[in-house]
Amino acid sequence: MIISASRRTDIPAFFSEWFYNRIQEGYVLVQNPMNPHQVRNVDLTPDSVDCIVFWTKNPEPMLERLMELKDFPFYFQFTLNSYGEDVEENVPDAINAFQRLSDKIGRERVIWRYDPILINPLYTESFHLESFEKTASRLSDFTETCTISFLDHYRKIQKRMKQLEVQELSAGEKRRLAEQLVKIASAYGLKLETCAEDIELEDLGISHGKCIDDRLITRMTRCPLSVPKDKNQRLECGCVSSVDIGSYNTCRHGCKYCYANR
Repeated sequence: MIISASRRTDIPAFFSEWFYNRIQEGYVLVQNPMNPHQVRNVDLTPDSVDCIVFWTKNPEPMLERLMELKDFPFYFQFTLNSYGEDVEENVPDAINAFQRLSDKIGRERVIWRYDPILINPLYTESFHLESFEKTASRLSDFTETCTISFLDHYRKIQKRMKQLEVQELSAGEKRRLAEQLVKIASAYGLKLETCAEDIELEDLGISHGKCIDDRLITRMTRCPLSVPKDKNQRLECGCVSSVDIGSYNTCRHGCKYCYANR
């Protein structure tokens, strides 16, 4: 069983003490987001967990206790963008935390996420290219892979995106920007992948990624892992099946593009 911690909230940033307590107890109770009266008891013992995948914008609260996870394979999906408080209201500068995390667990286990990419009068294509290169230059020794995605205009965020004057990108505009981003990534020795994108960019050297990645877990553990594709995700998502232990509407980052908060 693969544990996702979590697509629904930032457990490392806001609930690290709770998480370590659950590891010590060996289980966690998870509500079904579609039916709160349905609660699942999820086994968190090393014998039951193949890997833990963390999703975060700030792992700082977890760093000093990572040794408590020594019996578990794990890796981090770490989002580092360059938006201001108008888009990411309560997200700290986490470059140093990224570097420290990588030093502790290894660069192959910290995936840099530059996503979602949104375009408006302030955050232009030129802004993204400049910001991406600046961040890549500081992370190139601390990660191997960068995952990008373009903003998905979910119904629940449309009002906020309209207020920010965010434009919808055509396939051609996405491709043009991706072509520049992969040149920058390559210059810094980084592999570029997409997350749940229907656009084909393989000819540019950009593959479809798997955020919950059975291939990476197999490399980490040196044990073949056979896990089906996650049927509960979007069609374009390449992730394999996992059990998410987070709760919606609990993240305090305040990102305007987020689908996980009201």
